[in-house]
Amino acid sequence: MSNTAYTAHMAKKSLWERALHAILFEVTAIAISAPLLVGVMDISLSAAGTLTIFVSLAAMLWNVVFNMAFDRMLRSMRRGRDLKVRIVHAMAFELGLLLMVVPMAAWWLDISLLNAFLLDIGLVLFFLPYTLVFNWIYDAAREVLVKRQTAASS
Repeated sequence: MSNTAYTAHMAKKSLWERALHAILFEVTAIAISAPLLVGVMDISLSAAGTLTIFVSLAAMLWNVVFNMAFDRMLRSMRRGRDLKVRIVHAMAFELGLLLMVVPMAAWWLDISLLNAFLLDIGLVLFFLPYTLVFNWIYDAAREVLVKRQTAASS
């Protein structure tokens, strides 16, 4: 990663930017996952939509908290987001989310914790690459914007 790219990437993110990131991530995820859940689980769009909204609210809160901590750790290590870091980031995020989502899904869908866990494994198989790709695109777009703002203020 070039020094300019590293500087642009590591520019501190405001709470508002983190909230925007989380909202964009979740709205896109709901639009993709609710119809998939209907097909896989043979449940109504209403049940799938409600569950995905509740999961998304939990995920947005987790997203903000987790990413603030993860970014702080990367800054302290002076490390950029190469592929290895992005994979660790996506996996750690999904593991934390799994601990919140399984009980919620079991309760809402009236299924066992084991079945909710298996459902969540399926969601993780979708969300791991989704998280990786979404954040990569977001970071690339952010880098362009930060560079423009830096150039305009110079």
